[in-house]
Amino acid sequence: MRISYKDIPKMIDVSCVRTDVTYEEIKAMALCSIKYGFICAFAMPCFTKMLKEYLLGSNVMLGGVVGFPSGADTMQQKIDCAKYMKSLGCDEIDMVINVGALRSRDDAFVSEEIEKVVEAADGIPVKSILEIAYLTDDEIIRGCKAAVKGGVTFVKSGTGWASKPTIVETIELMKKAVGNTAKIKAAGGVRTLNDLEAMAEAGCERFGISMNSALNILKEAYDRDGVEFK
Repeated sequence: MRISYKDIPKMIDVSCVRTDVTYEEIKAMALCSIKYGFICAFAMPCFTKMLKEYLLGSNVMLGGVVGFPSGADTMQQKIDCAKYMKSLGCDEIDMVINVGALRSRDDAFVSEEIEKVVEAADGIPVKSILEIAYLTDDEIIRGCKAAVKGGVTFVKSGTGWASKPTIVETIELMKKAVGNTAKIKAAGGVRTLNDLEAMAEAGCERFGISMNSALNILKEAYDRDGVEFK
């Protein structure tokens, strides 16, 4: 699948969610998001209000994270965080599922927690993060089904914090599990234009990518399409 340089930013959520991210990096991400038209920008919860201020007046959506990055917060903490993200004006929420509960085959708990966060988001699209680096194929399938049951808009492969990258075969597995009941977002290991286009071909509609990698991918697309990247 070949995607125009004009359309790629509409598929990318950019983020600054490292432990050591600085105020300057948050501002730079916001300015780049506005300049190149990335669809949504994310920071850690303590920086979300700051990010909102930098994005004011632009078309870039404000993203909020819940249970990030481990997913091991209590259900009530995730609910409260989702409500806080909504109060800040977030347009979308990315929530890490309880990975340990899924691996313990407590799919009912995983689904219930997701459902409670979706309720707390009150109409804001929620993406559930499976963190596939720690999961078997069976666990990925069960996680996808639990997410769909919980009412998510997207099922997301990972946080980008784990060492194992998302690959095309994982996107294909997730797409097969959710069908048309939810959309797919890939994050973690998407570093090149080829990665992005191959995953899009497999059914992925959104990508979570760090600011630097997003700019590198966009430059690849500009260069391929014969357009000067500024």
